[in-house]
Amino acid sequence: MLTADLVRAKRRGDELLLVKVDADTRRRALALADELILAAAANVGHSREEWDEAKGAVESEPRDARLKAGLAKLVEDRCTFATDETVDPLALRRDLFLHATGVRRALPLGEPFDRDAVVETFARERGLTKDAVERALFADLRDAQELTAFDAVTPDALVALWERGQAQAVLLRAVRVTIDVRCATPGATRALFHRLKFLRLLATITRTDDGHRIVIDGPFSLFEASTKYGLELAMILPVLEHCDEWSLVAEVRWGKERTPLTFRLDGARTITRGRAPRLPDDVSALVESFEALREKKATGWRVSPAKEILDLPGVGLSVPDLTFTRDGIAVHLEVMGYWSRDAVWKRVELVEKGLAQPVLFAVSTRLRVSEEVMPDDAPSALYVYKGTMSARAIAERLDALAARAGR
Repeated sequence: MLTADLVRAKRRGDELLLVKVDADTRRRALALADELILAAAANVGHSREEWDEAKGAVESEPRDARLKAGLAKLVEDRCTFATDETVDPLALRRDLFLHATGVRRALPLGEPFDRDAVVETFARERGLTKDAVERALFADLRDAQELTAFDAVTPDALVALWERGQAQAVLLRAVRVTIDVRCATPGATRALFHRLKFLRLLATITRTDDGHRIVIDGPFSLFEASTKYGLELAMILPVLEHCDEWSLVAEVRWGKERTPLTFRLDGARTITRGRAPRLPDDVSALVESFEALREKKATGWRVSPAKEILDLPGVGLSVPDLTFTRDGIAVHLEVMGYWSRDAVWKRVELVEKGLAQPVLFAVSTRLRVSEEVMPDDAPSALYVYKGTMSARAIAERLDALAARAGR
């Protein structure tokens, strides 16, 4: 992914605008992309230092320095570098240097030190070739890493990634992002919201006249984990490509001075069909644990991916991750993780203002929120967990919610 320093942007008043990619720029970008892709493919099996030299040898016009750097960054992101682990470089250096010191001390006065001969002898004693020792000696350094694989891409695809990457890099500096979306079908809307859940974004969703408004806290609104969260937020753009229409307004902090600016972007569907949204890793792990609990007959609840969007008009929405069913009752689970306490208060407000469907909201202890903030007589509850979610603890809370509902 691109970083902010690789973005071709300009200010106009209090707005941040991406520099337009005209036909001539695209032509130059495609030419650079082609050469960088060929350079990476040609250097598979060579060192990172050789790749850096090949990358630097790709000629570009002075005005295209940032363009080239951005494309090269995306090419390098598709490269796999590895260190030879058959020999411990640190131990090898220590042993070789001790061996060389002993040889030097034993030399008669005035006799020159023959480095090649010393390495040759040392290698032979270790059952290695001289070249193998030379390669392994500093194999733990960055430049000595080997480019073992390159995930090839066409120049057109790379330039498309670069164009999207410009906007994604801007979102890394966001304080808040507001997105208006319109999906043609309820199924597409559910898929959109579940893709957001997979990214674990702090989203408040409300209905509008012709779609939904999604307000997302940005990484610059958080006190911790901003880099990881920023990368998740940047991945919102590929998700929006599943929507029929969308427009985005981001409040960003730009440049060394972190100047407050507004960034706008809009688009329409570019993906006609996509994979079904996946469950986040922590939710998938919970499903496995819960199924194991059922196999032991330790619970009668069944678990499945949630398909409903719980809407309280005028207040907001909850997008559950899972739905648990037993004896005709359904309890939803929404995993809120550890990004923001504000999101927890919004869910409590949703319940207090009339959300009738029972929901168990799972919140990490890192948010320093007590389960008691949810009223005892509410149809929903908070589950505060440390580390990972416990299937057994969730089963107990599901039982309590069912009892509260009189079932």
